[in-house]
Amino acid sequence: MKFDDARKLNQKKYRTLHRHFLVEGEHLLQELEKAALTQPRLKQSTVFVTERFAGVATSLPVQVISEKQMKQISGTQTPQGIIAAVPFPEKRPPQTGEKAIYLYEVQDPGNLGTIIRTLVWFGGFRLLLSPNSVDPYNDKVVRSSMGAIFHVPLETEVDLATLPERFPRTACLDMQGQPLSSGGFDGYDCYLFGNEARGVPGDALQAAGAEAWTIPGSGLIESLNLASAVNLSVWEIKR
Repeated sequence: MKFDDARKLNQKKYRTLHRHFLVEGEHLLQELEKAALTQPRLKQSTVFVTERFAGVATSLPVQVISEKQMKQISGTQTPQGIIAAVPFPEKRPPQTGEKAIYLYEVQDPGNLGTIIRTLVWFGGFRLLLSPNSVDPYNDKVVRSSMGAIFHVPLETEVDLATLPERFPRTACLDMQGQPLSSGGFDGYDCYLFGNEARGVPGDALQAAGAEAWTIPGSGLIESLNLASAVNLSVWEIKR
């Protein structure tokens, strides 16, 4: 990819147009290299470096750019000197035994990045995002995922109404649901989690046929952070 195209990838419309996103730093470059071993499309990435990193160890094509250009392409105040323009991963078909995590209108990039890391850590999950969710290729999501973005099967713009035809059994979290610890929570095909502030509309949950579960708490606070709720749920599914 040419520099003039890559520097526009901080904007969602250009990420969508070029179907590429940016990753920054040596750690994410290493994760990219690792993922490219099993996902050949990622080998089409282009690495942009300043002169200081011209000898970076990578099998990917490298372009040396100026410090000024690096500041133009970086999404951070203090660029690390290494940025890669990465093609969107190919859509991966579902695997036997795979579970789906569906996030409805998730807005916080840090939450999404943390959730992606959790799903990759445990393995065996596919992530589905509804329309009006934060862009998973947003630089803040990519950074907080710590490279896990390369490894999770991911679908965007998935309408909630399509879940029943894809997944025989769907579960959701609700304060009135049965406790996760009561047994059987691992028996679903899809797990539905709502927007950080508004949750999921009740009629949409009913249409999806979602069965309600809850994470019991002390009652001293109103709710759990979304990422925490997903993390605890995934642990319960896998244990």
